[in-house]
Amino acid sequence: MRALAPALELDSCGTGGWHVGEAPYAPMQEAARARGYDLSRLRARQVSADDFARFDLILCMDGQNLRDVEAMRPKGAEVPVRLFTDFVETGETAVPDPYYTRDFDGALDLIERCARGLISS
Repeated sequence: MRALAPALELDSCGTGGWHVGEAPYAPMQEAARARGYDLSRLRARQVSADDFARFDLILCMDGQNLRDVEAMRPKGAEVPVRLFTDFVETGETAVPDPYYTRDFDGALDLIERCARGLISS
C-alpha cells in the first residue's frame, strides 16, 4: 500500500500483543523483498483506542480481526472498520495468514490486489 500511495499515512498493527516490538516474520520479509518491498524497519504494535481518532479507515485482514477491532472501538468513535478484501471482487473474505498457510506469495498477491482496489475506490 505504501508503494502504491506514498502520500497516505499508513500503519500496520495487530489485535493481540504477542509480537509487539518485533520485526515482521523473516520469510514474509524475504517474499516482500523479492517484490521490491522493504519491511525491515517495521515493528509490530497492537491496535489502540487512539487509532480510532488517528485514522480515517481501519482495515482488517479477516472477520475475527474485524470483530476484535470493533470490540476495541471507543464509545462515539465513528471511523469505518472494514475488511481489506472488501476492495477486490475475487470472492475472498479474508487475507489468509501466511504464517500458517506458508503461502507468502499468495498473501502478497491478494494484498496487492486489495491495495489497488482500495486506491481506485
